[in-house]
Amino acid sequence: MAINKSKVAVGFIVVGVLTVFFGTLLTFVGPLIIDDQVVKNTVIDPKNEMSYTMWRDVPVPFFMSVYFFHVLNPKEILAGEKPMVEQRGPYVYRKRIQKDNITFHPNSTVSYKEYRSYYFEPSMSVGNESDVLTIPNMLVLGAAVMLESLSVPVRMIISMAFKTFDEGPFLTKTVGELMWGYDSKLVNFLNKYLPGMLPSSGKFGLFSEFNNSDTGLFTIHTGKDDIRNVHKVVSWNGLTELSYWRTPQCNMINGTAGQMWPPFMTEESTLPFYSPDACRSLELVYQRSGKMKGIPLYRFVAPKTLFANGTDYSPNEGFCPCRQSGLLNVSSCRQNSPVFISHPHFFNADPVLLDYVHGLSPNEEDHGLFIDIHPLTGVPLNVSIRLQLNLYMKRVRGITETGKISEVVMPMLWFEERGYIDGPILNTFHTNLVVLPAVMEYMQYGMIALGLATIIIAAFVRYRFKRQVEIDTFSSTVFENGRHKCGGGATSKGEASASAGEKDPLLQDDVD
Repeated sequence: MAINKSKVAVGFIVVGVLTVFFGTLLTFVGPLIIDDQVVKNTVIDPKNEMSYTMWRDVPVPFFMSVYFFHVLNPKEILAGEKPMVEQRGPYVYRKRIQKDNITFHPNSTVSYKEYRSYYFEPSMSVGNESDVLTIPNMLVLGAAVMLESLSVPVRMIISMAFKTFDEGPFLTKTVGELMWGYDSKLVNFLNKYLPGMLPSSGKFGLFSEFNNSDTGLFTIHTGKDDIRNVHKVVSWNGLTELSYWRTPQCNMINGTAGQMWPPFMTEESTLPFYSPDACRSLELVYQRSGKMKGIPLYRFVAPKTLFANGTDYSPNEGFCPCRQSGLLNVSSCRQNSPVFISHPHFFNADPVLLDYVHGLSPNEEDHGLFIDIHPLTGVPLNVSIRLQLNLYMKRVRGITETGKISEVVMPMLWFEERGYIDGPILNTFHTNLVVLPAVMEYMQYGMIALGLATIIIAAFVRYRFKRQVEIDTFSSTVFENGRHKCGGGATSKGEASASAGEKDPLLQDDVD
């Protein structure tokens, strides 16, 4: 029986060694298996159902919140006083994004157009689209700056045209009209006799060109040939570089289309992407790590140099003519209209901009933009892109609508586009990319621990069995030897006594 138990113990030791071996092997092979699965599932391919659906339809909730700067003192502004504004909103719109005209190419690229549409969400808004607001009239004040180089008589004629079409320096319209367009006699006249002068051919609205439109024809890498290039833009509307800016570096189309990024990010990674709305490539930098509902993430934010002018940050010289740091001049891609983009409330901008306008109070929590990325896959978990639209306005001689307006970069509105993974998508994401890798990690260390425990216990049991056998064998030998020795001694004594009794006369006499 002891020999059988010893063999069983040896068998367990062998099993333990094999368990430790496979557990150790799994610590090296496991990450490779996970990385291989990440590569397979992040390639843009219709066979990758989950990731392809996320890329094509963006099924997570996405919203655009718009905040208007309602002008409180339009008459005083025309008299040269400092503008006073009051933030109104948010007016929230559900954004639907869907890719169409998807065409895969043999060189591991795919082309598509992305269509977007907006639907007002009253329950999420502070106010309604029927709210009436006052903001600067871009058609008048913007045109005045654009036409400043013309002769005074020509400017006077333009001023008369404004009066003819009932266009004043400020607009008082509903939110819906300001967003999606309103009827304007001047706009109708310009579209009829000077087509192409305005960005839209229909009603004039600040977001009229956004709704039910596409962002252009993108061609991006699928990642089939090199996963490090997945989602990176090859061309936009057939262009591999832009022509809006003054230097080749500023005209480069860098990074992705702004929805996903290549996997396997580190803290040294950045998030470059091309934005057709900003007419340039942008790049975010790592700020910190964190978690969202158990999923690890890296937060990327805009560096202070993003909208810095050429004086403060020389690589941005190509985006000039510049004004103060914190303003991006997008006039070159907006029909030369004096429009500037910034962070909301001039966050991270030259403080002097705040001195020109009453009613602004920037802070990072409310006005900084960020993207939270799952570093292993490059999939955004939580996104908040916040930008402000500003109009440069000033007094222009000959155009009486400008009155005595002081030179100022006037905030008109800011908007936030935000979205986050939630619901079934989040659960699937959490299971595949958090739970399963964790189970594999626990399994590998569990196998090593179990194998070592099995080896130790089996070795101890075998040692005890072996020791017990030795003790039993020794005891048996001693017992047998002792028994033989004790039996031979008694016989000799009896014989000796009997012999002595025969020879002793006294004993014999007593017996008699």
